[in-house]
Amino acid sequence: MIGDFYFNRNYPSVSLLRERAKYKMPRFAFEYLDGGCNDDVNLRKNTAVLREVELKPQYLQEFTPPELTTTLFGKSYSAPFGIAPVGLQGLMWPNAPEILAKAAFKHNIPFILSTVTTSNIERIAQLTEGEAWFQLYHPAQETLTKDLLRRASETGYKVLVIIADVPSFGFRPRDIKNGLSMPPKMTLSNILDMFQCPEWCVKTLLHGKPEFASLKPYIKKGTSMKALGKFMDATFEGRLSIEKLKRLRELWPHKLVLKGVESLADVEAAHSIGIDGVIVSNHGGRQHDAGEATVSALKRISKSYKGKLTLMMDSGIRGGADVGRAMASGADFTFLGRSFMYGVGALGHKGGEHTTSLIKTELLQQLEQLNCKHPSDLIRFNIGN
Repeated sequence: MIGDFYFNRNYPSVSLLRERAKYKMPRFAFEYLDGGCNDDVNLRKNTAVLREVELKPQYLQEFTPPELTTTLFGKSYSAPFGIAPVGLQGLMWPNAPEILAKAAFKHNIPFILSTVTTSNIERIAQLTEGEAWFQLYHPAQETLTKDLLRRASETGYKVLVIIADVPSFGFRPRDIKNGLSMPPKMTLSNILDMFQCPEWCVKTLLHGKPEFASLKPYIKKGTSMKALGKFMDATFEGRLSIEKLKRLRELWPHKLVLKGVESLADVEAAHSIGIDGVIVSNHGGRQHDAGEATVSALKRISKSYKGKLTLMMDSGIRGGADVGRAMASGADFTFLGRSFMYGVGALGHKGGEHTTSLIKTELLQQLEQLNCKHPSDLIRFNIGN
């Protein structure tokens, strides 16, 4: 295990955390977390193709104990993975973004705050002493963009993540059926589901109903759910362009990362205007069901851009062994979203710390088995290279 950090031996895998979270969360909330778009083809493909990556051990070579510490954008982190941005975290488990931000800070890994999650820019900056990253959904009005960036910069955020893969809302049948489209609605079925999850209900009452906390200053008090849906549609301009990206590069004085890229053309365009890094991602299979697995895109992009800009990956990564597979495929760093939310759903306020300990432990075991000194060396162990 990892030092003195919390680890619950009853849940030594992400799959066990998922099972427990499914039991403790209302069905509509779990399905929002667990599902992809359309028929979940790309959701399943992400992990299945990643797990086709095979690594060859070197048992008889001189052994050096492995080390996970990784430098990213000039900061030393305790492991080569972080917590991906997830929207509406407090709907899935009350106070989830704060739980995860605290765990990330304690473990010294990056936490990315989503624009549309349920804790605000200032609170997460306070909990992480300004070490969190901020992920921006591109606003339609530059005045709002500037104000969000001002708030992030003034509270200490040093990495801004711009999302590229939401030009339209993903078609998610379960969310539509459960009333979690915009505007959301609470059906009788959802209410009955909540009553079957007493801990979730009590903690929701304690922490208050989930809301878009970072956007609260821009939403009129008393706005109805229907009006909120219209506000979100009018406020955020999902489709990104190179011109908009250039403007964001001009406005943001710190590190800038583009998330949701899968094509060489997009990476080339981003690189040409001075983007510091990219997160190869397909939004966890939640946007485009006919797309390729993220690791396939990573391998192609890595051949041209490894060493030229920071290459990161999310989508399909579930545990420590998957982190290793992604690193062996060309990633400099990785992010996980669902796995951390399963942990919080399963174990509440201890879920973030446990999940981080679990992933670190799995990754260290993989390195020891291979006789690999550091995750950055894993690319040499990839049988496919």
